[in-house]
Amino acid sequence: MPAERAIHMKKNDNDRTRKVKNMAKEDGKIELVRKIDLFARLTTDELRAIRDKIVIKNFKKNEIILHEENTSEFMYMILDGEAKVVQTTDAGKEIIITMHKTGDFFGELSLIDGKTAPAAVHATRNSVTAIISKEDFFALLLGQNKVLHNLLNILCTRLRECIKKIQMLNFNNAAQRMKVLFLILAESHGEKTEAGTILKIKLIHQNIADMTGLTRETVTRVLDKWRKGGEIKILKDKYILLTHEFESIVF
Repeated sequence: MPAERAIHMKKNDNDRTRKVKNMAKEDGKIELVRKIDLFARLTTDELRAIRDKIVIKNFKKNEIILHEENTSEFMYMILDGEAKVVQTTDAGKEIIITMHKTGDFFGELSLIDGKTAPAAVHATRNSVTAIISKEDFFALLLGQNKVLHNLLNILCTRLRECIKKIQMLNFNNAAQRMKVLFLILAESHGEKTEAGTILKIKLIHQNIADMTGLTRETVTRVLDKWRKGGEIKILKDKYILLTHEFESIVF
């Protein structure tokens, strides 16, 4: 009997250990979902109701997450990572529409209007994404007023950003275009510090050229001028610091 009791107790201990590990795993999933801007105002209990509706998927750097002209039945949310939204011209040139960071989501427009995606989405580094189906997406919108409110606010922000980008492309001055782009990125990816605003997104010169319609050589020339003048600094992690002098750049 003592041996049987010991075996039974060990089994109970193992069951409890597995239960604790599963709870920790689920709580970790909740914390990841909490990063998504769309769910920012939800309570822990409300997030628990969402976690079973999402599927976690990993994408490697440069892997296509969403193909251009695809009609998606899912919305994608970046739990950890970065992605770029690009369109390819008839000449084969890649134009970057926008950049997504941890907490951003995309694919919701196809779910709402049923039309194809106007651009492809590429992971710019290894990324962890959460995927939610069209059915569950609408269930959340109809069942959670806070989610609907967040979605409307985020879509309004994106629309205003698009208007600013259109205005940016109307400027003939290259430095003026780049300044407007950096100010737009500062709103969505900026981190305020005593030294200025850090753009928490890794940009190579070609990325900036694609987003502004300039050549890479022109971008390099303007960045070098700003760096020498103290308007920007390139940090060790390749992030760009917009110093306080950046605001005073005139054209």
